[in-house]
Amino acid sequence: MGFLSSLLNNLNYGTIFFLMLLESTVLPVPSEFVIPPAAYHAAGGNLDIFLVILSSILGAGCGSTINYLAGYYLGRPVIYRFANSRFGHLCLLNQGKLEKSERYFNKHGMVATITGRLIPGIRHLISIPAGMSKMKYWKFILYTMTGAGIWNCILAALGWYLHSIVPEDQLDDKIALYMESIKSIIFVFVILGCLFLIIRWLIKRHKRISETK
Repeated sequence: MGFLSSLLNNLNYGTIFFLMLLESTVLPVPSEFVIPPAAYHAAGGNLDIFLVILSSILGAGCGSTINYLAGYYLGRPVIYRFANSRFGHLCLLNQGKLEKSERYFNKHGMVATITGRLIPGIRHLISIPAGMSKMKYWKFILYTMTGAGIWNCILAALGWYLHSIVPEDQLDDKIALYMESIKSIIFVFVILGCLFLIIRWLIKRHKRISETK
């Protein structure tokens, strides 16, 4: 934890990339304490906001690829044994979390790699069931980068906004406060998006059935 704290206290494009890579694997590095502080410093002129977002997206893509490859080549039995191991628990991983992410992926299909990036508790694990299902990599990375881009832009916007109203010594507390509202809003939009896709699928299915009669 001392190593991670040192990185969080010395944010640059390299550390942002590395921390977001870790956050997208199975290590407990909350992105909300990486991107908003980096964007906060970008608003003060110490970093470039576009490079902050770019390095975070690239890091998320690389970290997600590691999980995808683990799911693709190791398979469910090995992944679940790791989740139930002592090291897996140290990474705040367990079988219940994996099962939750797998159910979400199986229910929503490929689009889950986009929406899953926006949901706490699923965000960093959704790549594993994508790999286990042998999803095509180009589709996986396209959807993953899209979801990561949306999420990281939201976090960057929060950090940029807070620069004008919050002194740096209060930044972490304000981020935690705002994140609760942001997560609730995103959850509602994800649910609405899933409902839209389900309704659209039902309409298309009804049309196909009607055409075959």
